Amino acid sequence: MKIIVQNLATEYQDEGTGTVVLFLHGWQDNLHTFDSLIPLFSSDFRLIRLDLPGFGESEMPKETWDLEKYVRFVESFIEKLDVKVYAFVGHSFGGRIIIKGVSMQKLHADKIILINSAGVTKRNTTRNMLLKVLAKIGKIITYIPPLIFWRDTLRKKMYRFIGSDYLNAGTLKKTFLKMISENLSESAQKITIPTLLIWGENDTETPLSDGKQLSQLIHHSTLEVIRGAGHFVHKEKSREVATLVQEFLC
Repeated sequence: MKIIVQNLATEYQDEGTGTVVLFLHGWQDNLHTFDSLIPLFSSDFRLIRLDLPGFGESEMPKETWDLEKYVRFVESFIEKLDVKVYAFVGHSFGGRIIIKGVSMQKLHADKIILINSAGVTKRNTTRNMLLKVLAKIGKIITYIPPLIFWRDTLRKKMYRFIGSDYLNAGTLKKTFLKMISENLSESAQKITIPTLLIWGENDTETPLSDGKQLSQLIHHSTLEVIRGAGHFVHKEKSREVATLVQEFLC
């Protein structure tokens, strides 16, 4: 389905009836990331998920967005549907939006579920500084003969070395840099509503240490670690994740 939010055509799916649960996907992903999870929920929930601007079938923002603009977009989306959200479920970047939005008191819910959420690691602070430097000098050094002939290969190796999605960000590269520049530790400390953290034990994108840090920062939070799963734990262990979420929501 399509809806216009902030003058952007936005793809979303709205299934079931009952208590509203809103799902937000991660970076370079879309609403279908939750496809294997949705059928496992009981009929007591109305499950809403959307393609965030710039991803999936939703329209690209007309300017470079920061995290707050994504928060305000989700706020506008909720107002447009005229629903009261009981719980947010956010994976990775989606979790980043939820943490920021709830701390700003722009996104309101009774409960939060964060799945391998991004935004609070000290390790990434150093990595992100390096990424910004590479983004600025990468073009210059790879245009120097004979490096120009291996420009793409060298840039890919540099970004792969620091574990970055920068090269895959496409036209959202500037937005990506804005996203990773914001550490949400202080925002997480402002969250006082019950929060469930679900983490894949083997996640290398947002490692388990991030989940443990978030658990310490967010009051009334519980961390559940799923063995043998990585960053996309909701896909890899859908049944386990669905069970944890429903037990938390009930």
